[in-house]
Amino acid sequence: MKKMLSAFLLLTFALFFSQEKKPMYWQDIQDFKKLDQENAPPKDAILLVGSSSFTKWTDVANYFPDKKIINRGFGGSRLTDLNYFANDLLNYQPKQIIIYCGENDFADNDQLKADVVVDRFKTFYKKIRQKFPKIPVDYISIKYSPSREKLWPQMKEANQKIAAFMKKERNAGYIDITKVMEDANGNVRKDLFVEDLLHMTPEGYKLWTSVMNPYMK
Repeated sequence: MKKMLSAFLLLTFALFFSQEKKPMYWQDIQDFKKLDQENAPPKDAILLVGSSSFTKWTDVANYFPDKKIINRGFGGSRLTDLNYFANDLLNYQPKQIIIYCGENDFADNDQLKADVVVDRFKTFYKKIRQKFPKIPVDYISIKYSPSREKLWPQMKEANQKIAAFMKKERNAGYIDITKVMEDANGNVRKDLFVEDLLHMTPEGYKLWTSVMNPYMK
């Protein structure tokens, strides 16, 4: 009887942990791993890491035809997710890393202070430097999304502080896409966004490309 009870408890224990909730975006990372197994990622490519502005840029290679690109944007990821999955996201041999992330950190918590997001970025940057001490690392500024207008003051402050941080770092750059997305009056162009006023149209990505190109190795 004791053996049966022990077996039952062991089975229950195993089932409990097998059904344990996976972290958000766990499946996205598994999909990247499967993709890498099926098609070995190129060496000395430019690695894009970040949230949905990269995730939805599925044809990014067409915008940079003379570059080797690995796009590892996933879901609506936050800097906390980049830090959590850092070992998997940095499991490549890139010649450059470009990051777009931070916008969703504020969207998840509209009371979040800019310094918290900046610290999250610095943590991820440190993880990059532990593995790649010398390659160029660039951060694309958080964009002004019309649907998240009320969050812009915190986002703008985070942009300024990340820009100041990157300026002091070696082989680091800050890619400011704010101005190129504005009209003649200094207002964000809503026509660069799809209906959700959050994600961009091809024209929006075309403007990003014009700003990013000088930074790309």
